[in-house]
Amino acid sequence: MSAAPLLPDATAASAAIELRGVDIHFGDGKTAVRAVSELDLDVAPGQFVSVLGPSGCGKSTLIGAIAGFTPLSAGELRVDGRPVSAPGPDRGVVFQHHTLFPWKTVRSNVEFGLKMRGAGARERRETALGMLDSVGLADFANHYPWQLSGGMQQRVSLARVLVNRPRVTLMDEPFCALDAQTRLSMQELLLALWHEFHITVVFVTHDVDEAIFLSDRIVVLSERPGRVKADLTVDLPRPRTRDLLTSIEFMRLKREALALLFDGPEPGGLGYRGRTGASSGRTLDLQSVVS
Repeated sequence: MSAAPLLPDATAASAAIELRGVDIHFGDGKTAVRAVSELDLDVAPGQFVSVLGPSGCGKSTLIGAIAGFTPLSAGELRVDGRPVSAPGPDRGVVFQHHTLFPWKTVRSNVEFGLKMRGAGARERRETALGMLDSVGLADFANHYPWQLSGGMQQRVSLARVLVNRPRVTLMDEPFCALDAQTRLSMQELLLALWHEFHITVVFVTHDVDEAIFLSDRIVVLSERPGRVKADLTVDLPRPRTRDLLTSIEFMRLKREALALLFDGPEPGGLGYRGRTGASSGRTLDLQSVVS
């Protein structure tokens, strides 16, 4: 049983994100830290790709590089075929903790990016209110961030990014501070927004269940310096519902992902590409995924 792709020809289309031989290090000499090394990765337009790996393996560094915050030490990084050298409106970032302006109302926070782009007051207001409606916060437009729960604050963060219609949305553990029930609700909301706005998502998480529930693919990084250790296809049907979390297919794929995190092949040897089918069981295609 195959996942229904957001874009029918996504796998055949040119990559929305391309990384070739990316190396990033911080500092010099004996104190230099090599965060990622010889990292190759393609993300097709409209794909939802999660990144798993041990702490310190370069997951957040990868997000920073694609966003344009973190310069490369070597290699090439392109978004929609254009080299990334600085932040841009084509890429939006949602962080672990919200970065909302506490002195601005919810609506003003969502309007901020539109204002920076020169949109008029009426356009900003209507667009922001429409986006707040999409995230279920239309009734809280005139509240301030400190008056909202953690989950509601992250909804505002999502709205503030998506209102600018980025081609790529980058998410660095955005739900890690939320309780389990709120986290699942946010995951379901994110999937609905992903489908509605046809965006490409790169999502960093430590939660295997979250990665499987959300993603088309899971990229597993090795310990620092991070390299692509495995690229696992999440071949589960969409739309995803919470019933999937206890299904046989989900548990099978979870076992595969956990094995890759703790016992899987290391870079420089045999890589791993996996596909889990609902009825056919597990089919593995071992091949080299790093040079």
